[in-house]
Amino acid sequence: MAWLLPSYLSTLVHRTLKMIKELTEHLIEFEGLRLKPYHCTSGKLTIGIGRNLDDRGISEDEAMVMLKNDITIVQEELLARWPWFEDLPPRAKLVMYDLGFNMGVPAISNFQNMLKDLADENWEGAAKNLLDSKYAQQVGRRAIYNAQLLETANDRTLPSKD
Repeated sequence: MAWLLPSYLSTLVHRTLKMIKELTEHLIEFEGLRLKPYHCTSGKLTIGIGRNLDDRGISEDEAMVMLKNDITIVQEELLARWPWFEDLPPRAKLVMYDLGFNMGVPAISNFQNMLKDLADENWEGAAKNLLDSKYAQQVGRRAIYNAQLLETANDRTLPSKD
């Protein structure tokens, strides 16, 4: 009898996978695939294939997948706009990543003086220009930390976030 178990399990797994595939196709057919949030017919904020964000939200794993994807997008956008970005020291890169993530890479273009300072490796000037901005007024401690990173761009360790 023990020799029948693997075949039975194989059949069970096959049927389960087939059912999941059919269910997936069914749900896409009737829920639709929406890549931006919308309000469903019951007024719930929804995204994807019927994901009710109001009641279910997202899991930590899903948030980490989205973060990883967003970081990749920001990196590609930074490299496409400013090829010299690749040559920045790690601290200056971290600031550029953070700005791109926080406000979107296109908005960084408004920081023309800071960008010039970064390209010229004028770290103190870049920090000053970052702090002399509406962004710094809006995000406070985050801007001060980023300015510290720029001022010490050639250092290897990260300063405290306090």
